[in-house]
Amino acid sequence: MTALPLDPAAVLWSASEHDRADRPLLVLLHGYGSNEADLFDLAPYLPLSPVIASLRAPIPMGPGHAWFELGAQPGVPDPQAVTDAARGVLDWLDALTVQPTSIGLLGFSQGGAMTLQLLRLAPGRFDHAVILAGFLAGGQQAGDTELGARKPPVFWGRGTADAVISATAIDRTQAWLPDHATLTERIYEGLGHSVSQAELADAVAFLNEQHA
Repeated sequence: MTALPLDPAAVLWSASEHDRADRPLLVLLHGYGSNEADLFDLAPYLPLSPVIASLRAPIPMGPGHAWFELGAQPGVPDPQAVTDAARGVLDWLDALTVQPTSIGLLGFSQGGAMTLQLLRLAPGRFDHAVILAGFLAGGQQAGDTELGARKPPVFWGRGTADAVISATAIDRTQAWLPDHATLTERIYEGLGHSVSQAELADAVAFLNEQHA
């Protein structure tokens, strides 16, 4: 098994190391060709109780970074490549000097695929997840059965005008999620491959419920 290592120095934190003790953690995973600053801009809108850590993907890609190669067919990446990237996130979590009381995930697009892969690789490690314009990478994972028994809360939001995530990937995700998560699904009419104010409000409401 190969893990793609992350750069700890590139992580954006919402709190100093001293202020992370005895608090939950929300990990942000950006999309293809972006960087750690992208989703960190959402920090002012997110719940105050969890510490926020926004990660940089390990593969340089254009002006930013990627978690894995896109693959020949949109929405059908190599599952092993997604797993290798997810294992890098797990290794980064293992190396934290201050361990959180719980861990949530929030990912956009490729970061959403990473979020689901992390749930599948370590089903007992994450309390909840938010997937924005993301998808299931596919394949089988050893943790799928345990995840299906746990069914952690998952928010999945997407737009009807998203031309980036293929219909095949959407169908795959829609068929899989209800059996492996306590799903909150929201579909936004006319929204492309982005996050609207309505979607952000729904995602924040979901996160607030998890941290009530």
